[in-house]
Amino acid sequence: MAHFPVNHPARPLYRVLSGLIGLYILVFGVYGVFLTWGEGLFGRGSDWVLGLRTNLAFSLVSVVFGAVLLVGASRRDNLGHYMNLTAGAVFLITGILMMSVLQTSANFLNFSMSTVIVSLLFGLVLLATGLYDKVGTPEQSEEERQRRYHPIAER
Repeated sequence: MAHFPVNHPARPLYRVLSGLIGLYILVFGVYGVFLTWGEGLFGRGSDWVLGLRTNLAFSLVSVVFGAVLLVGASRRDNLGHYMNLTAGAVFLITGILMMSVLQTSANFLNFSMSTVIVSLLFGLVLLATGLYDKVGTPEQSEEERQRRYHPIAER
């Protein structure tokens, strides 16, 4: 069975990466809300913000997700680990679902192909940061290291 590494040495780098993604999404969302405020919630206009097409609903969701990711990146406990794993899965699933309805009227978040690609990329990065961002005591870290290098338990 696979195990998450505990207290990985590159954990600060992964937290910075998830924080930068959260900051980008938050700035995208705030700017998108200001740009699309007078339009319908699920409008299908040609509003582009920071290289991605958006509407008011997608901008509002982005503000919430950006704030959540920033909170997760700023925490030094396992909450950030779980938040990054969950957000990575959500971004991947959303990207795939929105790609499947891209050229239809079901594209309620007004995605473009560039938005799908960025969503999938952010999902993969957040999933990777979630995999290596687990925090534990030094004893848990040593136990995980022993399990990794000596997988067969002594009886």
